[in-house]
Amino acid sequence: MIHIRHSAVAEVPVDVAFAYLDDHRTVPEWMYGVHRFEPVGSQVNGIGAIFDATMQIGPKGLDSRLAIVDWELDRRIVLDSIAGFRTSSWWELADLGDGRVRLDVDFAYQLPGGLAGRALGKLVEPVVSTAIRQTEQALRSNLGRVA
Repeated sequence: MIHIRHSAVAEVPVDVAFAYLDDHRTVPEWMYGVHRFEPVGSQVNGIGAIFDATMQIGPKGLDSRLAIVDWELDRRIVLDSIAGFRTSSWWELADLGDGRVRLDVDFAYQLPGGLAGRALGKLVEPVVSTAIRQTEQALRSNLGRVA
């Protein structure tokens, strides 16, 4: 898998940041390219919650079914794909005091082999670093509004 890591500081308390990250309804507001992030079933957070997501990369929509595999209140959310486009991500929050939080993210993805994988790689690879930066900027901006 290819991994992209990023870290940033937001001027909000850790509980506010976590509540915003943990609310599936906000994901398309801040995660670059995500147009759909819908729960499958009634569980919407915590270990075992499952979501169907679509990320638009250029002209291509990449569908994934994601499961929360690790979740700790005000600390961590880890998602792994269980179907569709192979991806995983973890979000960790650290309370820095004085109403500030450090957000650490690791986004990983795996492209299929063969010609299809190479073609998809030409679409995905140039966008991923930009997507992480724009996601972080949107997240910090939105957190500033909800704080």
